Amino acid sequence: MKTYNNLNLNSKHRRGVIAIGNFDGIHLGHQKVINDARRKAKKNRLPFGLMTFEPVPVMFFNKKIKNHRINSLEQKKDQLKKLKLDFLIVIKFNKNFSFLSPREFIKKIIHKKTSCRFLYVSKNFRFGFKRKGNIETLKKYENQYNFKNVIVKPFKAKKKIISSTFIRKKIRKGHIEEVNKLLNRNWCIKGKVIKGQKRGRKIGFPTCNLRLNSYVIPRLGVYAVKVKTNNVSNNGIANIGYRPTFNGQSLLLETNIFGINKNLYNKVITVSFKKFLRAEKKFKSFEYLKKQIKIDIKQAKK
Repeated sequence: MKTYNNLNLNSKHRRGVIAIGNFDGIHLGHQKVINDARRKAKKNRLPFGLMTFEPVPVMFFNKKIKNHRINSLEQKKDQLKKLKLDFLIVIKFNKNFSFLSPREFIKKIIHKKTSCRFLYVSKNFRFGFKRKGNIETLKKYENQYNFKNVIVKPFKAKKKIISSTFIRKKIRKGHIEEVNKLLNRNWCIKGKVIKGQKRGRKIGFPTCNLRLNSYVIPRLGVYAVKVKTNNVSNNGIANIGYRPTFNGQSLLLETNIFGINKNLYNKVITVSFKKFLRAEKKFKSFEYLKKQIKIDIKQAKK
């Protein structure tokens, strides 16, 4: 998969099939769109790619939104590679881009830069200055700019429309097993291990600590997890929260990896969430906390 961080596409990737959207999470709905578009490209012997935006537009327009993403751009790229795209276009969403009118977006981006033959978008797709463009706008200019607009029907599971917004709500509620089914993989957080207060090590349960950065915040508490470090996977247990027993002030993801008892500072690890075990709570003493951690570990291993 060729990744473009600009719009200077190779000739072999022009005049193809393109799906446009944020694709946050690459959930089952996204996967259906991508698979449908890829089949269209194969049938017509055309290149197939995807266009997405960085940062996520809602975070660009509202700086107060800090924890929103289901996956990072790096994770998104990794997931898209598995879906056999020919190319990925990552558009830098900035002030100048946000000022493009809907027609300018179609003319300058869709027509001149990609010359795409088929354009896949969702029913609620909005684009251009103040989100004034929609699928009716695309239909209006189809013939003029020589592309065919394909509207994708919402993907449903148990009669509910599956969207990134829906999945974020499930993550915040701790419904991880349901989230994993909707993603067709375990939801995970990837980051660099930072130094903590080493309290976990002192009480016999050393942890690798990660900041959440722009990830959506899951329900605070303890989870059974799988951790990938240097292409090796181990089961583990993780707590996400503020560590009330220690009067913690900052939000951290703390992970105890089973079978590993070494320093992983500054190493990049991926924590995959498998099951929510219990909510975060404040304990009377370290001894009560140690007893609960032993119970949590036993339950996680089970």
